[in-house]
Amino acid sequence: MTVSIVRENAIAIVAIDNPPVNALSQAVRQGLVDAVAELDADAAVKAVVLICAGRTFIAGADVNEFGKPPQRPHLPDVVATVEGAKKPWVAAIHGSALGGGLEVALGCAYRVAVASASLGLPEVKLGIIPGAGGTVRLPRLIGPAAAVDMITGGSPVGARKAEALGLVDTIIDGDLRAGAIAFAEGAAEKALPQPISGRAVPVVEAGFWEGAEKAIAAKAKREIAPLRALASVRKASEADFAEAMAFERETFLELRGSEQAAALRHVFFAERAAPRPPELAGVTPRAIRSAAVIGGGTMGAGIAAALRDACLPVVLIERDAAAVARGLANIKAIYDGSVKRGRMTQALADERMAGVTGGDDYGLLADTDLVIEAVFEDLSVKRAVFDKLSAVCRPDAVLATNTSYLDPDAISQGVSHPERFLGLHFFSPAHVMKLLEIVPTETTAPEVLATGFSLARMLGKIPVRAGICDGFIGNRILKVTRAQAERLLLSGATPSAVDAAMRAFGLPMGPFEAQDLGGLDIAAFQRKAARERGETPFAPIAERLCAIERYGQKTGGGWYDYQPGDRAPKPSETVAAIIVEEASGRPQWVWEEADIADAIILPMVNEATRILEEGVALRSADIDLVKIHGYGFPRWRGGPMQYAQARGLAAVVAVLDGLAAAGLAAPPCEGLRRAAQAGGFQGLSGRG
Repeated sequence: MTVSIVRENAIAIVAIDNPPVNALSQAVRQGLVDAVAELDADAAVKAVVLICAGRTFIAGADVNEFGKPPQRPHLPDVVATVEGAKKPWVAAIHGSALGGGLEVALGCAYRVAVASASLGLPEVKLGIIPGAGGTVRLPRLIGPAAAVDMITGGSPVGARKAEALGLVDTIIDGDLRAGAIAFAEGAAEKALPQPISGRAVPVVEAGFWEGAEKAIAAKAKREIAPLRALASVRKASEADFAEAMAFERETFLELRGSEQAAALRHVFFAERAAPRPPELAGVTPRAIRSAAVIGGGTMGAGIAAALRDACLPVVLIERDAAAVARGLANIKAIYDGSVKRGRMTQALADERMAGVTGGDDYGLLADTDLVIEAVFEDLSVKRAVFDKLSAVCRPDAVLATNTSYLDPDAISQGVSHPERFLGLHFFSPAHVMKLLEIVPTETTAPEVLATGFSLARMLGKIPVRAGICDGFIGNRILKVTRAQAERLLLSGATPSAVDAAMRAFGLPMGPFEAQDLGGLDIAAFQRKAARERGETPFAPIAERLCAIERYGQKTGGGWYDYQPGDRAPKPSETVAAIIVEEASGRPQWVWEEADIADAIILPMVNEATRILEEGVALRSADIDLVKIHGYGFPRWRGGPMQYAQARGLAAVVAVLDGLAAAGLAAPPCEGLRRAAQAGGFQGLSGRG
């Protein structure tokens, strides 16, 4: 049964068993209501323990019910029923008590947890707010300030912190079930505590709500849910329980149907599906127990740190002893920074570094399971590395290249046992960025591709399979972004206006700010390689800036000017003069923010559709994940493909037709026109 009851003397144990995460399905909700009725009527029962089977407590709503008409009993009624029980209920928490799971726990008279448990109300991350009393009960239990932090941020807290806040009554050491029963036996000897719904919200100091609103608005930018969650907590502090519950429920239902909630649900499901793509179902990955990185620069050090954070022993190989020392220092600097920012203890940093071995002898890799090359983006250099690896590594060792633009098929030429080779494109800084593009070659074995996805799960990254083309998925779209940004400059916009428009759209920074931060010389190197392949990249202004060595912040000037020690961009007269010269004879337009965003975002969608049509990406959702996790596309817009879908593909085609007619963008590709007619991208790549 989904909800079962057993009795141990005077204690009843209500157990939920709804794998994999004990979600609050209709059957679970009904089972809880029925359990309260049955146990209230049983005079022999003095207290109740609510516990869950499997790896976690109730981890939230049933995702299978998302988008469907809600069925009775509704969760607010379930929580109220538990709270109104005649016997004390004790929530015994392990794993995660999230969302509706925490709301059910708040309906219980007491909450106990193992030390490894976490508790939270993450609804804002899905564009909604708690809908079963979370914003109303939590401030009554732990105070408004702590409740605001938990609810508007959406991040869970550990059991120890929850105990300090008063959210958990005690931490259970040892067996949770036995400890919860012992706690319930003690609770049965006491009077029922006042239900949380009957308690008053502690008073806050003057100006608290205004200060909280300002801080949350700055952090949320254009996300709606965090501020609406704050309003609901404030209502709980200023109105009676019934009125506050009605306000919360009304807000919850309104947000549930919003575009942002739809976009965030789309991302949630895409992220959930990404680590285990259906085309690899049943394929067993190779075991990864040890790893090595070739190259200790910024990228190599970041990859090594990511591997160590997954507790893999790592060997760092460089060309000579001095380079080895620099590479190890780069890794140590990552951990020193984490310690300085309070994200890691010194002891843990020391442990991470102790698991790294440095050397210049490839023979150290004779028994390594996974080797990732992260050297300079030069085909001959990379091939030389893999020649050495082919000579020393086991035949079943997985060999991977971390190239951003080069063809992995070309890199793998001459590799022995080429079926064990693939591309693993990390994003910088590799120990921080969540995205991992996994690029199989023509010869990559299915179990090796599956190993790439298995590695991503170990590293806590979002994996996306990408086909081979210049730039794979993300950087191929980035080239369009940069070209469109320059077309805007040639038609009357300024760098600061373009950047401001993209920030207003929701990106953390605009394209010109981003180029100045990363360095214009990187893209210049890629354009040089493209010209050598016979291509004609479009970057007339950027090429002129590079010709006078304006590479960005590191040279004191790029698209903007920078003062020594100051990273704030200042409009540049030099750049303005170059733009005027390059724009000579071209029509000039007056650009509004929304039009600037269209002129960049919609051509990105057009290129992404080509990528989908060519099979470089298998799913439109994969493209969304790449842009969100690798390039800062606003999560609450769902990624470029979801954004275009929500806006209407026919409208997107119409705008692109207008831009193309003005010479400001490529015309819509045939795939996008077909998708507009079909009402979606499904089936465009032949994979959905």
